[in-house]
Amino acid sequence: MEVLQDNVPFGVSEIIVALVVVVIGWYLSNVVVRLTGRTVARRIERPSVTRTVLRGVRISVLVMAFAVAAGVLGVGDTELLLSVTVISAVIAVVLAPLVSSFVTGIFVLADRPYEIGDMIEITDEGHTGFVEDITIRYTKIFTLENTFIVIPNSEIYTRDVINYSAEDERTRISVEFEVTYESDIEAARRHAERAARSVDMVIGGGPDIRIGSARYAAAPVCTIDSYADNGILLTLAFWVQHPYKQRIARSQVQSAVRSRFADLDIEFAYPHRHHVFDETTGVARVAVGDGDDDSPAPGYEHRNAHDADRDGEAMQIDSDPELGDS
Repeated sequence: MEVLQDNVPFGVSEIIVALVVVVIGWYLSNVVVRLTGRTVARRIERPSVTRTVLRGVRISVLVMAFAVAAGVLGVGDTELLLSVTVISAVIAVVLAPLVSSFVTGIFVLADRPYEIGDMIEITDEGHTGFVEDITIRYTKIFTLENTFIVIPNSEIYTRDVINYSAEDERTRISVEFEVTYESDIEAARRHAERAARSVDMVIGGGPDIRIGSARYAAAPVCTIDSYADNGILLTLAFWVQHPYKQRIARSQVQSAVRSRFADLDIEFAYPHRHHVFDETTGVARVAVGDGDDDSPAPGYEHRNAHDADRDGEAMQIDSDPELGDS
């Protein structure tokens, strides 16, 4: 310091020393993090808390380095930094959102709604992905669409979050489909269960899966949901080992069900419409020809009958017994 003061103009030497102190502090922060990283990880055993503690250690070393640098520059006791007005403005404009995120981040780390590596879904936004990082201020999510989403902890803490990896990664999926009333319902249920078991990602059987006080069969189960307008609604419920490929598992199960039903006397239901004609609709003559004659087009007499009925005249066109009735 004395050498710099003797050979460097006043003020420049203090700046050089301050920069050297900051660089040394940055280097020391990295060294301290490397030396304490394994010890902190073994004691805490939670990646999110471990990263937060190590970030705190790094920031503490850097703050000490900046404090020493400020002392070298002589700005530690200035009245500007101690001004109540300036401090209040900084807190109101800058620190208030940071303090809110900081407090919420502590709640997130303490309540443990999710952990780094968990697969979560934000229901109101429709985002699904893996938790990449959790800090005091935000949560970073790596979505299944290969994009990153950074959500402040103050916002994600108030949203509905589904954690697929909390305790047990096995996930239950339901598929609904309708079969006609003429189909063999018991055969449809039995073969739907077999179709689900034929998919590799589906758990085919084993001990019941316990969730709280409830127990669910591990093997696929097909049940009658309701008697709908067009057919009988069946629900096929099955479990997958991992939640990462739910759409693929659902698609493969539905393809397997369709393939099995195609070889059986089971038909998927679809909307039908029945048209009923009574005595007020009239009788129309239907003529079958090769198109070379000048006979009126089919439905011509029916349109005339409709016009006659509309005018209040009672009119009926008899059908030709040789041509058949419509």
